[in-house]
Amino acid sequence: MRGLRIVAIALANVVTLAAAPPASADRPPLVQPFVSVDAPIVVLLHARVIDGTGAAPRENQTIVVRNGRIAALAGGKVAIPSGARIVDVAGKTIIPGLVGMHEHLFWPPKMTPSPTMFEESFFVPQPYSFPRLYLAAGVTTARTAGSVSPYTDLAVKRQIDAGKAPGPRLDITGPYIEGPHPMFVQFAPQADVAGVRRLVDYWAAEGVTSFKIYNVVTKEQLTAAIDAAHAHHLKVAGHLCSVGFRDAAAAGIDSLEHGLLVDTELVDGKKPDECPPQAILSFAKAEIDSPAVQAIIHDLVAHHVAVTSTLAVFEGFLGKPIDPRALPLMIDEARKSVERGHALRGMSAGFLGPLIKKEEAFERAFVKAGGLLLAGCDPTGDGSVLAGFGDQRNLELLVDGGFTPLEAIHIATQNGATFLGRDDVGTIAPGKRADLVVIDGNPARDIHDIEKVETVFKDGVGYDSKKLIDAVRGNVGLR
Repeated sequence: MRGLRIVAIALANVVTLAAAPPASADRPPLVQPFVSVDAPIVVLLHARVIDGTGAAPRENQTIVVRNGRIAALAGGKVAIPSGARIVDVAGKTIIPGLVGMHEHLFWPPKMTPSPTMFEESFFVPQPYSFPRLYLAAGVTTARTAGSVSPYTDLAVKRQIDAGKAPGPRLDITGPYIEGPHPMFVQFAPQADVAGVRRLVDYWAAEGVTSFKIYNVVTKEQLTAAIDAAHAHHLKVAGHLCSVGFRDAAAAGIDSLEHGLLVDTELVDGKKPDECPPQAILSFAKAEIDSPAVQAIIHDLVAHHVAVTSTLAVFEGFLGKPIDPRALPLMIDEARKSVERGHALRGMSAGFLGPLIKKEEAFERAFVKAGGLLLAGCDPTGDGSVLAGFGDQRNLELLVDGGFTPLEAIHIATQNGATFLGRDDVGTIAPGKRADLVVIDGNPARDIHDIEKVETVFKDGVGYDSKKLIDAVRGNVGLR
């Protein structure tokens, strides 16, 4: 067969990822140092493939990538185009690029508990560190789920889309939509419905692709924000307190963040538009199989409202050991603050631990009822959860909570793509974008292997995970 070779033939130019020859020098200077595989046609041989659909892994597969798209996926003998860059990934696993659905391009460098914590804590944009960490961890598509610096986020997106900087393709969420008394000083207070509509219209015109409603808004403001965003064909997420999940579902919200642990409608005597104190105590008393919780699940499913799991950020409040990969990446002042705050928050582990287990049970029940569960890491909390690493940890916690590894990967890949309305990412199949994560292990057998990322392909270009992480060292908290 002229111009083609057969996989079964011994190939002199087969290389491993570790010994890959230099990539093309045509990439911009902010990108080139991280590129390890760069060719119009790339062939990955002997791969174990987890395709993101929830199906069982397929062994000894060949993936042919042409011009950034998956051209072929098959086992056995496969025709290989001449001139292809051939990479042997025997013993490794390839999964789709993760679709992170609660991500941020900012971080809290000072979250040590104190009476003035919220007044003195300003979130710091991370336009350099976080895109690199997301990509290094295998996140190739991400929704930012709230911004404190939307112009910066939009600029980062433009850089990445133009190929001038490494990072995932971004769905940029606008500034937080909050009522007149926001929890954080960087959130713009909105006193009325007119202000909410102006905010949505303005930022939709500026190019954001989704919105996030935060804790204390009125039901009228919530409805106005949803209607205004939907008029622009944009989706709305919510981290709510003053409005309960069922009212938000009835208003047309598209996703609810963090799960039932933050819902307040189970609070006895809750008043409309009020964010009740100690609402988490009501969640502590709730039973997942109770009529009240089952009614919430039914309403969310009936209204096609997705739920985003952010278990990793909750775990940060249990005082467990911080991911050893994270601390060396932080500037000294931020690292010390994170370590102090993390240790203090560990004192609440006895109370919060069972609540996180209950949240895991809610997420299983939601999926069993037909709900669309998404996943994201929310790199805020006490600062111990970083971009990318938290997404990997979230997968581990989904498995800890009762999902199989294949189900967890499906949640973190195809489900996110489905919510975003993207049929070009989230699974591995011919015609899809070549967003592929090469893992030195088998996460179907041991989900902790999800941390052993070697190379991340985005649109067919392979990025060296270790080099991306090394470039961030000493920068988190600064930029």
